[in-house]
Amino acid sequence: MFFLRIVVVLLGMIGIVHAQPYPAKPVRLIISFTAGSSTDIVARIVMAKVSEYWGQPAVIENRAGAGGSIGSNVVASAPADGYTLLVNSSAHAVNPAIFAKLPYDTLKDFIDIVPLTVQPNVLVVNATSPYKTMMDLVNSSRAHPGALNFGHAGIGSGTHLNTERFIAAAGMKVTQVPFKGTPEVIAALLSDSVHCYWSPISAGMAAIKGGRLRALAVSSAKRNPTLPEVPTTGEAGVKGADSPLWFGMWAPAGTPPNVVQKVSADVRKALADPGVKEKLLALGNDAMDMSPAEFARFVREEIDTYQRVIRAAGIKPQ
Repeated sequence: MFFLRIVVVLLGMIGIVHAQPYPAKPVRLIISFTAGSSTDIVARIVMAKVSEYWGQPAVIENRAGAGGSIGSNVVASAPADGYTLLVNSSAHAVNPAIFAKLPYDTLKDFIDIVPLTVQPNVLVVNATSPYKTMMDLVNSSRAHPGALNFGHAGIGSGTHLNTERFIAAAGMKVTQVPFKGTPEVIAALLSDSVHCYWSPISAGMAAIKGGRLRALAVSSAKRNPTLPEVPTTGEAGVKGADSPLWFGMWAPAGTPPNVVQKVSADVRKALADPGVKEKLLALGNDAMDMSPAEFARFVREEIDTYQRVIRAAGIKPQ
């Protein structure tokens, strides 16, 4: 009888645990690029507010490398219980076209939860650089093929794709120098180790406003209100090089639908919060708003688009 009572008590405790609303403990958030990258900056701003709603912290881990695929692989193999989530950039949709073999299946191993924001990249050089305009850079590269060192945040990153689109549209031949993430590229720019970079606008803003980097163009169809004096690539002289950068959140396949809906709803609520919106807009971000089903369709369309762009650019999968 004593043991029967113990079993009943234990079963009751298990029932209480299962009845607790999500999240009942801290949530592990894997960010697929380095600390200080745009992916990291956007995720931290949004999740600070979401954590307030949850009463639980989002414990952030930066797992950078291989164009975001290292962090993605961590989440693909994690338990599908909602306590390990991924924040990645548009590299999530680029990688299937860039890499011949990934350690996961982008479409089968993840659930698309919610997009976060979209922002342009900005072409930057050291403030002491002789390149005053985008066409200064383009004409120098055409006159001296391969002499220009063009940094980017790793094979498969959005900044890599922007570089490929730009050099193809401009008819340039450059030497590409991959790094682990945006902070590393900016450091290389400031030390004159590379000549230029398509920096995500939020990550490059401080150095631009601080006068350490010179902005030459933004990779969008219209000027960004945070840098209104900076022309678009089309205005600056190169058509067909637009390549906006977006960010989103994913969970391992098999994550319960109620958890997916909860995370999606809370993130969308955070993105609509006036304080969060103000912080994101100040860094050149526009909030996105989609349901999980809408985001899933968007991701698949983006994968198809990037595959066409990469084939057209003649890029062979790594």
